[in-house]
Amino acid sequence: MRCSGLPTIIISVAFLLSACSQQPLQKTAETLPETATSTAPPAPPERVEYIVPEPELFPEPEPEITTADNEFPQPDAQHADLWNKISANLTLPRHLDHRAVKGRLAWYAKNQKYLDRVAERSKPYLFHVVSEVEKRGMPLELALLPIVESAFHPFAYSRSHASGIWQFIPSTGKIYGLKQNWWYDGRRDIVAATRAALDYLEKLNREFEGDWLLALAAYNTGERNVARAIRRNKRTGKNTDFFSLRLPRETKGYVPSLLAVAELVANPEQHGIVWQPVADQPYFAQVDTGGQIDLAVAAELAGMKMDELYTLNPGFNRWATDPQGPHRLLLPVAKEKLFQEKLAGLSAEERVDWQAHIIKKGETLAGIAARYRTSVATLKRINNIRSNVIRQGNSLRVPVPKQALKHYTLSVDGRRMRGLKDTGDGNKFVYTIKRGDTLWDIGKKYGVSVKQLTNWNGISRRKILRPGQKLNLWFADAGKKAEAKPAQPATDPFHYTVKKGDSLWSIAKKFNVTVKQLLAWNNLRKNKFLYPNQKLTVYQTNSRSVGI
Repeated sequence: MRCSGLPTIIISVAFLLSACSQQPLQKTAETLPETATSTAPPAPPERVEYIVPEPELFPEPEPEITTADNEFPQPDAQHADLWNKISANLTLPRHLDHRAVKGRLAWYAKNQKYLDRVAERSKPYLFHVVSEVEKRGMPLELALLPIVESAFHPFAYSRSHASGIWQFIPSTGKIYGLKQNWWYDGRRDIVAATRAALDYLEKLNREFEGDWLLALAAYNTGERNVARAIRRNKRTGKNTDFFSLRLPRETKGYVPSLLAVAELVANPEQHGIVWQPVADQPYFAQVDTGGQIDLAVAAELAGMKMDELYTLNPGFNRWATDPQGPHRLLLPVAKEKLFQEKLAGLSAEERVDWQAHIIKKGETLAGIAARYRTSVATLKRINNIRSNVIRQGNSLRVPVPKQALKHYTLSVDGRRMRGLKDTGDGNKFVYTIKRGDTLWDIGKKYGVSVKQLTNWNGISRRKILRPGQKLNLWFADAGKKAEAKPAQPATDPFHYTVKKGDSLWSIAKKFNVTVKQLLAWNNLRKNKFLYPNQKLTVYQTNSRSVGI
């Protein structure tokens, strides 16, 4: 989805729609463009682009999502193959005699490996998409649309700023209720984006009087462009069906691509291809977390790899869920019960780590937020701050990740670090230059300035970069916390009364100290049991405030 608009009756956004419909069209990561010299489109690029909230832009390489063997449920006698279900319920005419459809069909049929990758990516999501399409009584061809839009890659991002499996641009996403902020991007949320995409497609279908091909064209290029093409043909007495309209080149290939995919699902043997089976049963369940939770904690509770957790929950940009919601995680059905049982026994302090930050002279909320990999809005909300003014010496309560940022493998920071080689020397990394790279591109990709790159590598801004050349980059890993140094006791220690369910670990986390410190201060052995109403001594240090 590259551009869109609202119904013309909403006058207040008419200017926005006009501007949106005029913006240049760009290809999505997996679009198959029509060419003048061949009826068969070229291979879709393997490189998928990724974005994080502006101003950071991190294009390619595509993250390799590793999964456990036999992770996805396989069809059996009770749960049939989902492709067969789709095949039996396709309803749209496929126009197989049209040149554009033939060309795309020929390309797909010759690229079994590409279809294998698409099918593998679709396994966590396809049942949900099909179910939602069925609930609305919409053509099941629409469940195949993410194949054309994104190849079912949850982190796909196009040059026109479209994101997620349904490729929403920011403005259209907001119109259809997809929240987008530092913590979370609803355009990548599988449940939210599927709901929004089907809402939008239903609206387009009504607008174009039940013609699904025109609705699909409008989903790609915007309804104003399609309406304009229809008016143009009416004035000249031409037909107004999709194939008769003068539309952007990308859109002219977009709809035939979907029709070609539908034909391959309907008649795979006829075209010599095989679809990797996808079980016709739910893969994930939606679990209410009841509040913000560190994703490392969530993965541990569910017994999941970080890659798998992010693959099911690609809307979360960072190391934790959005403190303002949605307070929901998608988990494999088989792990739902275990997760809920463990979550029920989790204390508030165990959900997210907190650190006390003493404000120093010259510091700003923006600088502190950047240091701790959080947002200004979060700091203001947590600390009940209404303005951007902060005072030296005051203490801020700051959420911090429990693990090093690279542990959160498919977060914004995790995806960025995958393009680098860890040297093992602290925070130093090495980037290998690729063809076409510039210092500006590399800086934008990794969130650093050109000046930093030139200083770190002793090169000029005008230096010609050659493929294979190495560049050094340095990052401060705010998620990797050094073990606290022994605290200097204050004259008046704080006495904490042990409550039922407390542990040395939970108490240490509560007061931002270490278990080792608690043992030393209270002359306890490491495996000593605690009992309710027991008194523990906790000292205040110069870097924190007791009770925070």
